[in-house]
Amino acid sequence: MFKKKLAALFALSILGVYTLFAQKQPSKATVEVAVENLRQAMLKPDEKTLSALAAAELSYGHSSGKIENKQEFIHAFVSGASVFKTIELSNQQITIHDNTAIVRHVLSAKTDDPGKGMADIKLGIMLTWVKVGKEWKLLARQAYRVS
Repeated sequence: MFKKKLAALFALSILGVYTLFAQKQPSKATVEVAVENLRQAMLKPDEKTLSALAAAELSYGHSSGKIENKQEFIHAFVSGASVFKTIELSNQQITIHDNTAIVRHVLSAKTDDPGKGMADIKLGIMLTWVKVGKEWKLLARQAYRVS
């Protein structure tokens, strides 16, 4: 009888660990979707989409040291001041803690900013996303040059 109770307790423990693990996996997947939505919005800027992806308190850091708030970030894309022709992301790593996700990846892109012409860029990126309701919102982004 004791062995049956112990086996049942063990089975419940395994089920509990599995359930906890399974709950984390969809969170990473939803963060991946948010990152991809941001990538697409940077390629085909749309004010409504960019606004929906960004937290009100957004701090968007460029590799040059320039920092933009949410309004400046959106304006740079929809006004055509920041133009991405291609964006490829690689080496993506996602860490989630409660309602915060940290995403690191390498961004390789072709840009065509006015007055600068076409350029190839390769940047390390760190994104901080926060879960607001059921949606992930971009709270912070910092870019840095990589070789």
